[in-house]
Amino acid sequence: MKEMQKQPTMMTIREIAGTWLMSEHALRIMLKAGKLPAIFIGKKALINYDKLCEELQALEAEEDTFW
Repeated sequence: MKEMQKQPTMMTIREIAGTWLMSEHALRIMLKAGKLPAIFIGKKALINYDKLCEELQALEAEEDTFW
């Protein structure tokens, strides 16, 4: 039997900023630089919240090993 894959949690910039993970400004800068896992529907960007959290945790782990 095939294992069901979990659907990603897609959120707008404002919704992610509402979680206090990052500010709207920082998210928009990262989106413009192409550093966010996002898809566009018209002008609205939907960001894969799960992947964003994973990437931020990986960056934090790299910083911890550096110091």
